[in-house]
Amino acid sequence: MSGKPKLHYFNGRGRMESIRWLLAAAGVEFEECFLETKDDLTKLQKDGSLLFQQVPMVEIDGMKMVQSRAIGNYIAAKYNLYGKDLKERALIDMYVEAVIDLNELLISHAFQPADKKEQHFATIVDKATNRYFPVYEKVLKDHGQDFLVGNQFSRADVQLLETLLMAEECKPDILAKFPLLQSFKARISNIPTIKKFLQPGSQRKPPLQEKDVPKVMKIFY
Repeated sequence: MSGKPKLHYFNGRGRMESIRWLLAAAGVEFEECFLETKDDLTKLQKDGSLLFQQVPMVEIDGMKMVQSRAIGNYIAAKYNLYGKDLKERALIDMYVEAVIDLNELLISHAFQPADKKEQHFATIVDKATNRYFPVYEKVLKDHGQDFLVGNQFSRADVQLLETLLMAEECKPDILAKFPLLQSFKARISNIPTIKKFLQPGSQRKPPLQEKDVPKVMKIFY
């Protein structure tokens, strides 16, 4: 077995994408084992690989880790993306948890019924521009540094960038009123490991297309 982390999930973003981002940001190569059918998931469930019968699952350091937040915390701590002390870690956790809330909204958009898509899109834009982005804009202004926490690249920067880019896919001008977030996006995107992950051919996944939703649903339901 190679020493590379092995990611078990479907061939798409979902809740594994933030984990891919973190590993890529840390410069860690990883392998992926894609679930193609319901049987693939059932096999993992039956052989005891999934503690709570669900994916994402990451094989790393002899563990079969589940629960995406726990996986993210472990990777961040292992690769020095989790601040220098308990207070910084608390800030990182707060910023990441809020990003995850917005991220979940963005991820779920493709799965909305046709008659609810417009309202769901409006909710995304409203929460992004009125609840979440103003906070990060203020954090960057008050902190006065290149990064969200301390003056060091952390998990919070990685997850925020991921979500900013997803929001722009949804609405290209969504950052128009947030100049510091625009600068942050450009700055973090230029970090060598991130820049590499943003290039074509990387393991970053494209947005889920509506035509792929039934295939994903068949794996899980």
